[in-house]
Amino acid sequence: MSMSHLYGRREEEEEGVEVESFEVTDWDLANEFNPDRRRYRQTKEQATYGIWAEKDSDEDERPSFGGKKTKDYTVPVNFVSGGLRKTAAEEEEQEKGEAGSDDSDDGPSAPAPSRSTAPKKLQMGNFRSNLSQRFAGNIQSGKGIGSWEKHTKGIGQKLLQKMGYQPGKGLGKNAQGIINPIEAKVRKGKGAVGAYGNERTQQSLQDFPVVDSEEEEEQEFQKELGQWRKDPAGPGIKKKPKYSYRTVDELKAKGKLTGRSTATSAGELAQVKVIDMTGREQKVYYSYSHLSNKHSVPDEAPPSMSTQDQKASGFALPELEHNLQLLIDLTEQDILQSARRLTHEKDIVVSLSHEKRALQSRLDAEQDAIQRMEAVLALVERFPSEDMAPGEGPTLQECAQIFESLQTDYYEEYKTMGLAELAVAVVHPLLKQKLCSWVPLKDNSYCLEDIGQWRAILESRDLHSSAPDSNMDPYHRLLWEVWIPVMRSCVSSWQPRIVEPMVDCVDVWAPLLPLWILDHLLEQLILPRLQREVDNWNPLTDTVPIHSWIHPWLPLLRSRLEPLYPPIRSKLSNALQRWHPSDASARLILQPWKDVFTPGAWEAFMVKNIIPKLALCLEELVINPHQQQMEPFHWVMDWEGMLSPSSLVSLLDKNFFTKWLQVLCSWLSNSPNYDEITKWYLGWKSTFSDVLLSQPLIKEKFNEALDIMNRAVSSGIGGYMQPGARENIAYLTQTERRKDFQYEAMQERREAENVAHRGVSAGVPTNFKDLIQTKAEENNIVFMPLVAKRFEGKQLYTFGRIVIYIDRGVVFVQGEKTWVPTSLQSLIDMAK
Repeated sequence: MSMSHLYGRREEEEEGVEVESFEVTDWDLANEFNPDRRRYRQTKEQATYGIWAEKDSDEDERPSFGGKKTKDYTVPVNFVSGGLRKTAAEEEEQEKGEAGSDDSDDGPSAPAPSRSTAPKKLQMGNFRSNLSQRFAGNIQSGKGIGSWEKHTKGIGQKLLQKMGYQPGKGLGKNAQGIINPIEAKVRKGKGAVGAYGNERTQQSLQDFPVVDSEEEEEQEFQKELGQWRKDPAGPGIKKKPKYSYRTVDELKAKGKLTGRSTATSAGELAQVKVIDMTGREQKVYYSYSHLSNKHSVPDEAPPSMSTQDQKASGFALPELEHNLQLLIDLTEQDILQSARRLTHEKDIVVSLSHEKRALQSRLDAEQDAIQRMEAVLALVERFPSEDMAPGEGPTLQECAQIFESLQTDYYEEYKTMGLAELAVAVVHPLLKQKLCSWVPLKDNSYCLEDIGQWRAILESRDLHSSAPDSNMDPYHRLLWEVWIPVMRSCVSSWQPRIVEPMVDCVDVWAPLLPLWILDHLLEQLILPRLQREVDNWNPLTDTVPIHSWIHPWLPLLRSRLEPLYPPIRSKLSNALQRWHPSDASARLILQPWKDVFTPGAWEAFMVKNIIPKLALCLEELVINPHQQQMEPFHWVMDWEGMLSPSSLVSLLDKNFFTKWLQVLCSWLSNSPNYDEITKWYLGWKSTFSDVLLSQPLIKEKFNEALDIMNRAVSSGIGGYMQPGARENIAYLTQTERRKDFQYEAMQERREAENVAHRGVSAGVPTNFKDLIQTKAEENNIVFMPLVAKRFEGKQLYTFGRIVIYIDRGVVFVQGEKTWVPTSLQSLIDMAK
């Protein structure tokens, strides 16, 4: 909302000048801060024309309660000019009037017509001419603009001063703003902007002193105007012809661009006659490239003369121009073809040079290969042949040096031509001749270094044969054809009971033998000899224990010896049929086999052959407190380490403690000496080991004996009671109970320490195999890999008597037809 709307507006006409005055009424003061006051609304004319709008008679009365004032249609209608061109006389009169008004700018201007008497549109039509007059009246530029401030409180001036305004200077940071109203200058005539020259006023020249060159503007105007004419210079002026020159490089560059757009730039299509009738005139081209380039000449200037002028000039020779243009085109085509031919020849030269270098490098490589082959052939010819005498050829050490030089200096030829196969014809005879006098059982390290040297030379790292076939590795073939025959003849004459020489020989040669050759030696040569010897063994007549010549093979044969165990147990069982526990030789013979047999097989053997004999011995034992024979009891207790704790406890429960408690009861019923009973009780208890005393059933039997003694002392059976007997028995009971409690606590502490020590030393299992190993140790189960036994690339293991393999954290057990996955606990139960 403008300031005139806030404070009211009053128009005064003084000497033809319309002055706008401002004042504050009582209504304005009363409703200054009233948010619900009726605000003055502009009319459409006021919004359009501002202060030049028609004034209503009731405009000063605010707030207005009347409706919109109806338009007075009785006023005469005036019309605005429709833009008709004035005559020359009228324009001259108007120019003279404007000139007279310009000369009389210093004097008082004519009074402006009243707004009420002039029609609104007419007033707007004369707005441009009267604008300077309205502001050029009695008010001078820059004076009296802020005179209305005397009627107010000075808020506008204060706001301007706060924003940096200084009286008498312009607005803005650098006082660049103008105070005078913008002057308007009436454009003469009906032309467009700038059609009659410069239109700047004196005020704009004073405030913005920019010098405009009218001559430059006129020249620029004429230059732009000439673009719309066919001949800017006029028909009477002759213009110099403009010549176009083109160098060979430019022509080549244009030919390259043309060659990109057209697939066949030279040849038949280049000389085809093309008639262009797309324009006003018929044009003839002699190649498609010219047709495609008819619009691609931006640097050519338009023709300087029209067709009519050319005809009038008298020098119109189209045939000559055509011939000249044809000669130019043909010359350009020749230049382009020559350039293309030259480029093609250069490309051929570059291609031939590359091919020459490639052929030269290939020739050098082949020459080098020929030289290397000649050197290899020279080395191969040094090997012994059939024509040489037995002592003339190189020795085994010299042959090894030749093979090493072949591998080191000519590795590609060695691998490509398979020179390792020469060892079959060269090395085998020499090595066989050297091993013909070798006795393995006497000198087991003979020729060991030579075989190790040939292993480093001949063994292939990427070929591991598992059977004696034609594709065998040269080193494996060397051992199979030279070393194995010597060992076969040695094993055939070997006595299995003389075990140390053969075991030492196998231990020495095992690191140099492939797995399949070692398996063949153990399974096909040595194991059958051991089986035949076990079949001929008689435990009753042979003075040499069988374990002395079987157990040394355990580290090498391991689970392969399991077929020998059933015959051994059968023969030992037959030998124990007439055995008595008083004979300690049986325990010495059986003790080495306890850790060899599986726990189940060992327990079954003990239950069948040993425990019945010990039970008879305990039944024949006579318990006499006055004269006790302890030998039979000691015979039984000597087997404590051989029998399982559960079997021994069951044996003592059925055959010893029943008689022992009966003797104690009968002794207490006949007025005994309690000191002797206490000594007798402690003496029998001392014959039991700590392992047996820790068994619950043994504890229960001894506690039962203490309870019998306490009841006897409490009841006073027999009439006579020994003084202090009750206290002694009570003390004995408490002491024994305390010992049992302390022993249990100590056992628990030891177990905890063992578990902690085992956990620290072994650590947490890092994989599933370590976990199985830990469980096997905790349950006393043998867990070891089978040598050279695999299933689908997986290593086979023996877990007790079960064969398993591990794949991705899962245990597979060998079933009847296939491998079955199982859990770890089920595996332990099956092994037990």
